[in-house]
Amino acid sequence: MKNNSFVNNEWKEIHRQECEIFCRVMWYYRPVTNFNPWKKSEFYSRKYFDETKSINSKFINKYL
Repeated sequence: MKNNSFVNNEWKEIHRQECEIFCRVMWYYRPVTNFNPWKKSEFYSRKYFDETKSINSKFINKYL
């Protein structure tokens, strides 16, 4: 089990709760923690599309 605590600048121990990440698989959402190691690796190495870096970014900014 992971240790979800850390010490802040004032040397006080703070505990955090883990955040569950879900991914859409076909027609339903599934927690990434249930993926096999290869699928989990693929999920975390994905690159996402950013509209602002596209050729049409001036058009998008104008009409949004």
